[in-house]
Amino acid sequence: MSAQKEKISKEEAFRQVKSMITRAALIHYSFAKTLVEELGEKRGKALTKKASLLYGKIVGQRVREKTLAKGLPLTRENFQDDLPALGWAERERVKVGGETRSRVHTCHLAQVWQELGAPDLGRLYCYVDQGKYRAYNPDLRCVHVKNVLDGDPYCELAVRTKRSQRAKDAEHKSKSKK
Repeated sequence: MSAQKEKISKEEAFRQVKSMITRAALIHYSFAKTLVEELGEKRGKALTKKASLLYGKIVGQRVREKTLAKGLPLTRENFQDDLPALGWAERERVKVGGETRSRVHTCHLAQVWQELGAPDLGRLYCYVDQGKYRAYNPDLRCVHVKNVLDGDPYCELAVRTKRSQRAKDAEHKSKSKK
């Protein structure tokens, strides 16, 4: 290998990132499918969810350490995004009812699980987000307001404090009783 670093195009970098995203989706699917086949649907899915939460916890702890090392408070604004921009380029921050949310228009993980005909098993992976934020700051809650694997046109995540989440839950209960 030459002393000079090889440069690749953005398109090639995206192709490589997408390849790793696909492989991550496939390994999640393989483990989830095996657990369901070996332990039954209820127990297999419960363990898959538990593993996704653990994975999220590990990621969240690392983000927490990086944030604290910078001397920053553990707020949702200071949560350093841990997703590669090339893999999740079609995303944006939006305001919905005064609440800032993250909206992802293309999830390559979800595309793989949909192609495999297993959106329900893939959906269990999404608990990584709850695990991340809980480990980063136990006072924060991540909520998947929308998810393509639930049939929505995009994924939309809200990060709320425990207090604001309780208020949203109470509001939802009140509306559903009517």
